[in-house]
Amino acid sequence: MSDGPAEPKPLHRRRPRYRGTHPRRFDEKYKELAADRYPDLIVHVRAQGKTPAGQHRPILVDEVLAALAPTAGDHGVDATLGWGGHAEQILPRLAPGGTLLGLDQDPIELPRTEARLRNLGHAPEALLVRRTNFAGLRAAIDDVGWSEGADFVFADLGVSSMQIDDPSRGFSFKHDGPLDMRMNPKRGLPAAEWLARVSVDELAAALRTHADEPEANAIAEAIHARQGSLTTTRALASAVRDALDRRVTDEDADAAVRRVFQAVRIEINDELGALDALLRTAPASLRAGGRIAVLTFHSGEDRRVKKAFEQGQRDGVYSEIATELVRVSQAERRANPRASSAKLRWARV
Repeated sequence: MSDGPAEPKPLHRRRPRYRGTHPRRFDEKYKELAADRYPDLIVHVRAQGKTPAGQHRPILVDEVLAALAPTAGDHGVDATLGWGGHAEQILPRLAPGGTLLGLDQDPIELPRTEARLRNLGHAPEALLVRRTNFAGLRAAIDDVGWSEGADFVFADLGVSSMQIDDPSRGFSFKHDGPLDMRMNPKRGLPAAEWLARVSVDELAAALRTHADEPEANAIAEAIHARQGSLTTTRALASAVRDALDRRVTDEDADAAVRRVFQAVRIEINDELGALDALLRTAPASLRAGGRIAVLTFHSGEDRRVKKAFEQGQRDGVYSEIATELVRVSQAERRANPRASSAKLRWARV
C-alpha cells in the first residue's frame, strides 16, 4: 500500500558555463574557490607560479619568522591578517600557551580567514581576531588586556591577492569592475567618487608621491578631463593609456596603469597615514626585547619604515635594527611574481 506520492527529486543544477577551455573570470574558477575539494588543482596552479583564486601567497615567510622569532607562550600581533598565510606559520610556534592577535579592516575577507585558521585545529585561545586598521594597534592590544605589550608585531603592507583578483573590489584592471579600491567597502569614498572630486594638482601630487609616476601631470590632466565618467576599472585604465605617448609599448603602458591604481588606492585608504600611526605607536606596543617586522611594496612605504627605525635607534627606543634590507630571492620571485617588489625591515626594542 502506497504512503502517498513520492517526493520529487531535487533538480540537478549545472554549473555555469564559461567561454573557452579554462575559466577566466574570478567567479568562474569554481574549483580554485573550493580549495578543500580540489587540493591537487591548487598544487598545480601554484606550480605554475600563479595564485589560486580566493587565496594569497605569503611572501618572505622564512625571513619574517627569523625576524619575529616567535616562541611558545609569546603574545604576538599580525597587524594585517589578510588570508592568514603568515599567521598559519606563526601559530604553531606559539604553542603551547601563546596567542596571536590578528587585525584586519576588511569586513569581507576577515571572517573567511578566521574560519580557515580556526579549522587548522589550534586552541581557541591561540587566536584572537579584531576588525580594525593597524593604526589602532595599541588600542587593540589594550583591548585584549596585554598591559605589558606584545612580544612581536608584524605588518604586511601589500594588498592581498583575494582583493586584487576579485573584480567587484575594483583594485585591478585585469577584469572590468566597479572603481572602488576601498580596503573596507563600508568606509570612505570609493575611487570613482574621489576621482570625480579631486583637482589636477592634487591628483598629480598623489601620483608622484605614491607611485613615483614620471607622467603624473599628463595623466592627471587626462583623468580630470573625464571627471565624473570614470566609474569602472577599465575606464580608468583607458584614460591613463590615452594620456601616454603613442610610442609607449603596451608593457610600459600597463606599468603606468598599475602605478596609477597603486597611487589612487593608497590615497583613498590613507595608507601612509595609517603606516605613520603604526610606526609611532609600535615601540610602546612592544614588551622589552619585542620585535617588529614590516613588509613594504613601494619606495614611499619603505622610506617611512627606514626613517622611523633609524630615528628610533637614535632615540634609544630600538636597541637594534636591520642593517640590510631583506629582499625576495630569485627563486621566490619566479614562484610568485607578485612578490617581486617586497622589502622587509625589522627592529627590536
